[in-house]
Amino acid sequence: MRSSTLTRGEAARVVLDVLAYFDETTEEFVRRRHRELRVHGLTNEGIFERIADELPHRAVAPPTLSLRQLRRIVYG
Repeated sequence: MRSSTLTRGEAARVVLDVLAYFDETTEEFVRRRHRELRVHGLTNEGIFERIADELPHRAVAPPTLSLRQLRRIVYG
């Protein structure tokens, strides 16, 4: 708050958003991104490829997951 123009409430929201981002597991991320991308009309084929491309760029990258493993996370 001291080093920006954010109010106390805005700064608290930013901190909570950052903490929530780092607290999200790989499985939670995959399920959330699948839901978000479905809303935008993407097909599962495109969704799982996109998620596979995004995972290595997360703050703490998980081991490489195959498209089949990603599908199993979403559909069991």
